[in-house]
Amino acid sequence: MIRILQKADINSVADIWLDTNIKAHNFISSQYWKNNFELVKKMLSQAEVYVYEASNKNKIEGFIGLHGNYIEGIFVRSEAQSAGIGKQLLNFAKSIKQQLYLSVYQKNTRAIKFYQRENFHIQYENTDKNTNEKEYIMTWKQ
Repeated sequence: MIRILQKADINSVADIWLDTNIKAHNFISSQYWKNNFELVKKMLSQAEVYVYEASNKNKIEGFIGLHGNYIEGIFVRSEAQSAGIGKQLLNFAKSIKQQLYLSVYQKNTRAIKFYQRENFHIQYENTDKNTNEKEYIMTWKQ
């Protein structure tokens, strides 16, 4: 089930954010993510966030963060990855937005392939000013 983030979800969602970022972005110091943890936790309550809750477990398995048409990120608990949760979250976002865009680190080839399978196209290359890592800006239109 996909639903809007509730205040009670924030700790669980923040933990998924931290764990997923550290594992998916091993080319960036884990300390970078840890240093941003409290800030992200505060920002979650002010953001447009939708969670995927496993109906049989009553447990949040993943979430998507949006800012207008920008996908801040899709995060899925490591034990639940490759089960279609990220695709369901993305399809939900596609159902409420006519176009979407995002940035993805070039070294995160798994994510790039996922977005390309979902009809996102690379528009241009950029450098993330916070990490100095090269990234792609990718877009999708209905």
